[in-house]
Amino acid sequence: MTIPSPEARRSARRDAVAAALADIRHLAAGQPDRDALAAIAGRLQALAAQRTLFTHEDFPAPPADAGIGASTRYRLNPDDGEGAIALYLNAINPGKTTIPHNHDTWAVIAAVEGRELNRVYRRTDDGSDPAFARLELARELTVEPGTPIAFLADDLHSIHVIGDTPTLHFHCYGRPLETLTGRYGVRPETGEIVNYNATQMQPSKVAA
Repeated sequence: MTIPSPEARRSARRDAVAAALADIRHLAAGQPDRDALAAIAGRLQALAAQRTLFTHEDFPAPPADAGIGASTRYRLNPDDGEGAIALYLNAINPGKTTIPHNHDTWAVIAAVEGRELNRVYRRTDDGSDPAFARLELARELTVEPGTPIAFLADDLHSIHVIGDTPTLHFHCYGRPLETLTGRYGVRPETGEIVNYNATQMQPSKVAA
């Protein structure tokens, strides 16, 4: 089998991403519900199945000396702008964890490779205190090849990268992460609510 050159792989990847995003925009028209998000998850998983287009060679994880759980997020459609659906590919070293957080828009995650335990929470307080939330664990699901997960804007989850190899996972959002001003996180030990983008999120890189 002929191994495609980096240039040919890049061109094929751009075409595959563009085709997937065209389908996702159609599926996400209006205000997506859980059924629509399930369909988007299926389309994103089909993109993830094209593994030769999405490799650690092209999307390297941080070096081992960057520390346990270091991560790099690549924006795959930066030219679509701030008001568009955004698709990222996350390369994360084992050991990465996050505090529980929402997304402020719909979100779908699908795996090219690697395993990420997702803990999904429900709020049990009445939401009257903007500085505090009480959570309980609703379910757990491990995102891995063939098993995506989807969230509505107010859903809360935390991630925990397991295994001994880095992940390559697609994260697709209704709007770019950098524009989401309503994201919040909850410190599980105290219930304190924090601004997630300001305190937890690292900048994205633009994919070649």
